[in-house]
Amino acid sequence: MGHTATAQAGSGGLTATEHRLANGLRVVLSEDHLTPVAAVCLWYDVGSRHEVKGRTGLAHLFEHLMFQGSHQVHGNGHFELVQGAGGSLNGTTSFERTNYFETMPAHQVELALWLEADRMGSLLAALDEQSMENQRDVVKNERRQRYDNVPYGTAFEKLTALAYPEGHPYHHTPIGSMADLDAATLEDARNFFRTYYAPNNAVIAVVGDIDPEQTLAWVEKYFGSIPTHDGKQPPRDGALPDTMGGQLREVVEEDVPARALMAAYRLPHDGTRESDAADLALTVLGGGESSRLHNRLVRRDQSAVAAGFGLLRLAGAPSLGWLDVKTSAGVDVPDIEAAVDEELARFAEEGPTEEEMERAQAQLEREWLDRLGTVAGRADELCRYAVLFGDPQLALTAVDRVLDVTAEEVKAVAAATLRPDNRAVLVYEPTAAPEAGNEEEEAGQ
Repeated sequence: MGHTATAQAGSGGLTATEHRLANGLRVVLSEDHLTPVAAVCLWYDVGSRHEVKGRTGLAHLFEHLMFQGSHQVHGNGHFELVQGAGGSLNGTTSFERTNYFETMPAHQVELALWLEADRMGSLLAALDEQSMENQRDVVKNERRQRYDNVPYGTAFEKLTALAYPEGHPYHHTPIGSMADLDAATLEDARNFFRTYYAPNNAVIAVVGDIDPEQTLAWVEKYFGSIPTHDGKQPPRDGALPDTMGGQLREVVEEDVPARALMAAYRLPHDGTRESDAADLALTVLGGGESSRLHNRLVRRDQSAVAAGFGLLRLAGAPSLGWLDVKTSAGVDVPDIEAAVDEELARFAEEGPTEEEMERAQAQLEREWLDRLGTVAGRADELCRYAVLFGDPQLALTAVDRVLDVTAEEVKAVAAATLRPDNRAVLVYEPTAAPEAGNEEEEAGQ
């Protein structure tokens, strides 16, 4: 097996063991015989932050190309084989990683491992101009359907570009621009694969009703002969000052159903105690119908039909606190903004109540239990902590760190960051006046 490192840690009875193949592939196994299913999750340490100007969207494009066929699996065969065996599968791309995952009947785990190894080791044998053009069109269509042609669809892209300055690795979102998608060549894609889709740039987690010894033998059998690659450059530095030092603002006039106030606040990096404190602050302020902003804007003032505040956790750059308020008919955005600032200032001054702390910690604990309670969710979390923080065991104890945060720490991070001079603001003004009584529509990001 080459160098093998094994460790165990747990919370609530959950355990995980770590191993490393000679070619650098990190393997995390978590045995759970509650149900006869198992999840295979593969994270590659590549996302949009690794892209360069003029070639944005390559990481996401490659997510699609990975389902286009490999040496021994042609065309749509990956989907057909997994679904034919009773499994499910998909892949996603973010700023910081690309992941691929299958949930299989336990006796079909070997098939999922073979499929993932075949495309890691041999995708270039099947990557040609036809598959490139096919998936380029798929991604461009996805951009039209999810971003360009839906209400508020480009909000995430616009706010990200405001929050992170030009030239910053997080300035652009994973979807990429139409111009860059058109400019990408087959050789660009091949070089991207050679650089990032190597075993020493990946973590695979297998969770569920497995025999760890047999599973590890299969991983060695199918992945062990894939050569390593040493051409990867580290991502560009994403460090920024703790606060923006001023307010950035853009007004967007579009055909949207209601006025909206959206804002991104610069918050501490993921993996820090301060980030957990920020998560609790945003949960108290905007995490559901019991939150302060919902109670103030939706329930009491009835000036908004929806109000939420959540945390986009990022490890390689400051995280973002994401505020999203859709106004009621006839309400102006400055009135909403004044109310939001009043609530944030009060929270920064007083901090959360004991009841609010208990409720927010319980809510984050439940979300953590939900993620680790399924084999797919646990596999994804183990990969996340292995890739971003170097230690998958941290996934099993993450809730303990949240429960250890104090109300004073929550108050402090709110006072330091949830200020008007530390945000990028996006204001949506409908091109046509919204009709009274319109139902709010949610737009996917």
